[in-house]
Amino acid sequence: MTETETNAYDVVVLGAGPVGENVADRTRAAGLTTAVVESELVGGECSYWACMPSKALLRPVIARADARRVPGLRQAVQGPLDAAAVLAHRDYYTSNWKDDGQVGWLDSIGADLFRGHGRLTGPRTVTVTGPDGGERVLTARHAVAVCTGSRAALPRLPGLDAVKPWTSREATSSKTVPGRLIVIGGGVVAAEMATVWQALGSQVTLLVRGKGLLPRMEPFAGELIAEALTEAGADVRTGTSVESVTRENGTVVAVTGTGERIEADEILFATGRAPRTDDIGLESIGLDPGSWLPVDDSLRVSGHDWLYAVGDVNHRALLTHQGKYQARIAGAAIAARATGENLAAEPWGAHAATADHAAVPQVVFTDPEAAAVGLSLAEAEQAGHRVKAVDVDLSTVAGAGLYADGYQGRARMVVDLEEEILRGVTLVGPGVGELIHSATIAVAGQVPVGRLWHAVPSYPTISEVWLRLLEAYRDA
Repeated sequence: MTETETNAYDVVVLGAGPVGENVADRTRAAGLTTAVVESELVGGECSYWACMPSKALLRPVIARADARRVPGLRQAVQGPLDAAAVLAHRDYYTSNWKDDGQVGWLDSIGADLFRGHGRLTGPRTVTVTGPDGGERVLTARHAVAVCTGSRAALPRLPGLDAVKPWTSREATSSKTVPGRLIVIGGGVVAAEMATVWQALGSQVTLLVRGKGLLPRMEPFAGELIAEALTEAGADVRTGTSVESVTRENGTVVAVTGTGERIEADEILFATGRAPRTDDIGLESIGLDPGSWLPVDDSLRVSGHDWLYAVGDVNHRALLTHQGKYQARIAGAAIAARATGENLAAEPWGAHAATADHAAVPQVVFTDPEAAAVGLSLAEAEQAGHRVKAVDVDLSTVAGAGLYADGYQGRARMVVDLEEEILRGVTLVGPGVGELIHSATIAVAGQVPVGRLWHAVPSYPTISEVWLRLLEAYRDA
């Protein structure tokens, strides 16, 4: 290509992960011409290196753990997992890292895909450098949506690059099971990947700088998961920092703050995320490269009435489902502004991502599972709400006993004492991931506690925990 081509669209979407795909879906549904720019695989991090491969890896682990708690079945599942079959199952759910299906979907909604590296080169302008080095300039009549997501953040340790550490990408795509694996971190990626690789045959050492796992959830969530990892054979150490890492003759050596040397075949750093904004041309519009992009509740970047930042990149809630929710809101807001429609920007309105503040759900697919929505007790108190936490031992629910022998779990709801609504719910135990949507509806819908008494849980299901929680609140 010898000359730069220019194409005009109503909307240009930078990034074709689940978030960018959903923005494009909503703007196309509104009749707006839409271009989507992607430098890697259409489908993004979630499809190939995060949600889908990690859950495909975890499902056999959790299913075996559940089966081992069922009389008449536990003896049939005492052997090791077939690691090769589990990895093949993972490969199937990543489409073997090919994006033909997702490209076909984009085409089906009438969005135009441009492969290459996209950079802002001025207001409403994105320049795409294609694989062949040629350039196309895309101009947006109404909006540019930055949906470039986030990447793993590595600590500044001398010589770390030479060690070739795993990040979440390598942890979810490895073709082999390491004999020994060090996991650095205490968040969701660390807990889930420690669960996977320990179950597949690795000897896992989990090093957590803080006091426990899952620090953003209620403390009991991390405690129960740490106990289960330890029982499964992992070495879980809290309050442990890593001062240096080297690779000697193929062996990774991590030195802790106390000077202890820990050896492994691979080391995974699950130490947070950073925005993919360092090379997308933010400087051309007066913003700082590499920064998170703060937005209002319609997902529009402050000071730029044409620029939207949707998903991880705005740092509101780094979860795929929440990014897709934001994308639906942003797409609707872009369409409304383009057609002159009045914005429904009030809390819980059609053009306001209110759930980002009040009702973010999350499931951690460990054994046991942890699921939460809304505010923890500490977060609710810090926000100035007058609240009361109500706890129930999940093993007291008939459905839990039927689900698994020796069921262990805990549930908490955080009740706003002034408004008599739920500010948050946390559930930990086998199978609780499928219960969290009922809690999400209660929190997002601001359902009064008095009305929840009329939402009758079926007997005998684990959902009867709702009745136990309400009884505990009544009797407190």
